[in-house]
Amino acid sequence: MSFSDYSTALVTGASTGMGAAIAERLAKRGLTVHALARNEDRLKELADKTGAVPHVVDLTDTAALTAAVGNLQVDVLVNCAGVSRPGNILDSSESDIDELVDVNLRGLLQLTRLVLPGMVERDLGHVINVSSIAGTYNFYGHTVYHATKAAVHQVSRQLRNDTVGKRIRVTEICPGRVETEIFGRNMGGTPEAMEEAWKTYYEGYESLTTDDIVNAMDYAIETPRHVNVGMLELMPTFQVPGGLTFDRR
Repeated sequence: MSFSDYSTALVTGASTGMGAAIAERLAKRGLTVHALARNEDRLKELADKTGAVPHVVDLTDTAALTAAVGNLQVDVLVNCAGVSRPGNILDSSESDIDELVDVNLRGLLQLTRLVLPGMVERDLGHVINVSSIAGTYNFYGHTVYHATKAAVHQVSRQLRNDTVGKRIRVTEICPGRVETEIFGRNMGGTPEAMEEAWKTYYEGYESLTTDDIVNAMDYAIETPRHVNVGMLELMPTFQVPGGLTFDRR
């Protein structure tokens, strides 16, 4: 299969970062792109730039999600929406845990539940889930974020079983550090926080860019129809996922 096999895409988290870049590439490839996010102003900018169809929806509101996209015929589903929080389970709040689980996992599952049956009926489709190396490696970070991304990793594998015998492809894109707004939002989301996050996490580093993620997606879709690219792990050359810490008392 290639882009010529598909006509319609649905991208979550499409108002910024990887989601916006993915939506733009899919539109350039000739697909009708339905862009889903909570930020109305940014979705409008994306729609004006790319011709994407904006859907201002909270991914955690299943009723609103169903009303917005439940009847769409989708050939390419890109589950890109995600949130993070600083810290770990020792200092997580109730709302931290609920939001990460609801956005990163529950929303993904509900949307996939709505879209996948149509792909199976048409015997055609591609699901692309954006996870994280936090789901496959252990390192210091938010425990709940790691848990939700590990679940996305497993869901991506399981969907291949759920659709066996159908021409449905499932790809997990598993990136390391990408230059997006995520750290700035974790630090408060103000212009000052964004600047501080850039200096702390990106300045002087050779991080991945959103183009790197988009090119990975492009490759997975463009492979021949008998090839399923199951997982693409993308890491900056100077970033390693492992490391052993031995705390001496």
